[in-house]
Amino acid sequence: MRSRTKLAAGLGIGAIAGIGLAVGVSGQMPGQAIPGGVPPVDTTPVVRNVPDGQAQVTLSFAPIVKSAAPAVVNIYTATVDRSRSANMDAFMQQFFGGSAPARPRVQQSLGSGVIVGADGLIVTNNHVVKGADQILVALSDRREYPAKLVFSDARLDLALLKVDTKGTPLPVIRMGDSNQAEVGDVTIAIGNPFGVGQTVTTGIVSAIARTGVGISDWQFFIQTDAAINPGNSGGALLDGQGRLLGINTAIYSQGGGSNGIGFAIPSRMVRVFLSAAQSGKLVSGWIGVEGEPLTAESARLAGMDRPGGLLVTGVVPGSPGARAGIRIGDVLRSVNGKDVADGGQLRYSLATEGVGRSLDVVLLREGREQRASVTVAAPPETPARQLTPITGQSILTGVTVANLSPAYAQELGAGLPEQGVVVVQMVGNAPAAQIGIRPGDIIEAVGGQPVKTVADVAAQASRGAVVVRWSRDGNSRECGVVNGRLACRP
Repeated sequence: MRSRTKLAAGLGIGAIAGIGLAVGVSGQMPGQAIPGGVPPVDTTPVVRNVPDGQAQVTLSFAPIVKSAAPAVVNIYTATVDRSRSANMDAFMQQFFGGSAPARPRVQQSLGSGVIVGADGLIVTNNHVVKGADQILVALSDRREYPAKLVFSDARLDLALLKVDTKGTPLPVIRMGDSNQAEVGDVTIAIGNPFGVGQTVTTGIVSAIARTGVGISDWQFFIQTDAAINPGNSGGALLDGQGRLLGINTAIYSQGGGSNGIGFAIPSRMVRVFLSAAQSGKLVSGWIGVEGEPLTAESARLAGMDRPGGLLVTGVVPGSPGARAGIRIGDVLRSVNGKDVADGGQLRYSLATEGVGRSLDVVLLREGREQRASVTVAAPPETPARQLTPITGQSILTGVTVANLSPAYAQELGAGLPEQGVVVVQMVGNAPAAQIGIRPGDIIEAVGGQPVKTVADVAAQASRGAVVVRWSRDGNSRECGVVNGRLACRP
């Protein structure tokens, strides 16, 4: 059986004690300030030594756990499901001439969180609290608090909760620098697996800069073999000094249990998220450069003896990358001393460095190494998104499309390109839905004519176009009406 990634979220284990129906979940209004701030980074150097003798082999992590565990909490959520199956409605209609009122069902789940503010701010995974009607936070000392959701970002799979402690300060985790982590470093995971209560497991950093594992749009994780199971989501991954290395997010598993392959969101990205919470919006850096990983053949053509780096395939005119002298065909090797192997690593570097920062970039051009300095900017929304529903009679009737831009592509996530026309939504019975088009797809041609903007799509649709070509994850497909029937070809 092929392995697959499963989010490490608990599934309805245990009752939620002490939750009242009055406990609500609130989203942050734009511009609303979040109390507190981003915790400072503990920059104490890590001392890396192998055990020297029996005395060191018998050393214990207990002092680290005692220091950090109070800042890791259990999170219980309840979601009221008032939906009712169509079969039940049909039954009630047939035998009673009407439908009975829906009885609400409460779906319960669990997870973990990390206290980042003494005034009651707690970071967890977005998937732990998404859609919850009630949230309860339980501390390691058995204190319980109802919590409210104050900020979240689905692209990062992070959420920020707030509890009212009535002025009593809470223990706060020490923040580490995930960029300093190395493969082989000791890790300690703390969370609430399967609802059994706070649990500590140990392991090592198995890999860093993991990308392409299908967990979130940012695609950059720390991998560890510390045992992580459902319920650990949102808990702490610590380094050997008890500092936060990351937020445990997912496991790679066939059966839902720990196979020794767990993923954590780096603490650097957690700090970016906390900074965004204060302004109410997450904006990642942008330099206007796109690329693809090198293959053995493209590396040979670039004068390299092995693949390594990002082959630049596009540079936006007037962008920070263009002003720094980056060209199509260059190989981007590193940003601020960190190797860049794919687009995910580049996006992570830009997100964690921040807008306005000047970054040192190492390039390879025609076999020669070159250096440049590029200043990170906020992504522009050019052209305007111009959300447009397609009406009339065409293959795209019932589809809403929009112009992509660097800003809008970042907002939508899912690794979308920074230009083109994207499907935003569609009605359920639209012809496009019947041929497999879905939100997030890129419209490439309508009626046999290439399209670059919403205006192009609308113009072709107004002429009654019956053929459309679109792409998803770089793969194109064309469908249309042939002899009165819908048909497709790759």
